[in-house]
Amino acid sequence: MTIMKRLIYILSIVLAAVSCADIRHVNPYEEGMHVLTVVSDLNITSAEVRVEDMNTGSRYVSQTGADGTATFTLPNGLYRVTLSGRDGSDVFNASADKVVISGRDHTLALTLSISKAGSIVIKELYCGGCKKLPQEGDYQADQYIILHNNDYQVQYLDGICFGTLSPYNSTGANPWISEDGLLPEFIPLIQAVWQFPGDGDDFPLQPGEDAVICLRGAIDHSAQYPLSVNLNREGYFVCYNSTYFPNTVYHPAPGDRISTDRYLEVVIKTGKANAYTLSTSSPTLVLFRAEGVDIHEFVNDTDNVINVPGSSVDQVVKIPSEWVVDAVEVFDGRSANNTKRLLPSLDAGYVLQTDTFLGRSLMRKTDEAMSASAGYEVLADTNNSLNDFYESERQSLYE
Repeated sequence: MTIMKRLIYILSIVLAAVSCADIRHVNPYEEGMHVLTVVSDLNITSAEVRVEDMNTGSRYVSQTGADGTATFTLPNGLYRVTLSGRDGSDVFNASADKVVISGRDHTLALTLSISKAGSIVIKELYCGGCKKLPQEGDYQADQYIILHNNDYQVQYLDGICFGTLSPYNSTGANPWISEDGLLPEFIPLIQAVWQFPGDGDDFPLQPGEDAVICLRGAIDHSAQYPLSVNLNREGYFVCYNSTYFPNTVYHPAPGDRISTDRYLEVVIKTGKANAYTLSTSSPTLVLFRAEGVDIHEFVNDTDNVINVPGSSVDQVVKIPSEWVVDAVEVFDGRSANNTKRLLPSLDAGYVLQTDTFLGRSLMRKTDEAMSASAGYEVLADTNNSLNDFYESERQSLYE
């Protein structure tokens, strides 16, 4: 190599290094940075506002100031915005999907929905399954939920119902969204509605007390699969009906410690599956209590059971949103293509499940200050799962 070529080669390396250093310190979106101002119709202060880039997953968090607004400086992009606040038992929420920031500053006006913090809340949702280690494969017959009395008074599980929303997954097309981008005012529950037994006061839940519901097998799963859990425990409830769901792989006969009076009832089955289906990656679970009508009479009314748009087979039960006691929406953390299924008044956000079959569980946070004041465990409840839930590395029932 000649001296001249060597100098040119060295100079090119230096210039390349300088260029790389410059790129690292230059914001590629500098020309596209704009101010997003978030306002609400009620101008509440100290409300948490979250902004998420729907393409990259980047998140930004702020609070509304004395003027009731929050501002963000953002690059051009497509965003999801949620606002949550609480005043005593009143919960304020709003959300907006697909907010476009492009070429100019933008003001987003949100209409707040007002609801009450729940007395009975979903404390934990374990849906993702685990590995069959030391064997090969994945396992999902051990799904469960835990409910919690978040109130200072005794609450009763008797008559409470629950189910999962259509569509099953957050990444699928949502046939319920209107041409205007609006969700329906009712809750489309698919496949089945389950109900707690009891005559009104048979199953009390003391303040701070939990109730475990086995969504599938109420057996000791950990005896065969050590990364799973033992669901054969005294006091546990179970979704078990061998007539409607005869698949014994997912619904084996409950263990010897499960009392038959704790079998949940199938109010209605609208699907054809032989096992109750709950998404492992991104379900939406709704807890509700029928008001002003017996739930059996309600589902027997043909106006309340309708077909999924575009399907001649799949049906849902139209549950009034006013009946909802608590709800949680899960997004699939492996996808950037998640779509909301719940109204902001029920869950303004979502909790991310980053992967499946790893034994991870979705848990509600503890409100340490309120727990210390109340003298029992009080859980966070802003009706926004972004604030209220987190993904745990392990099921709470794992031993």
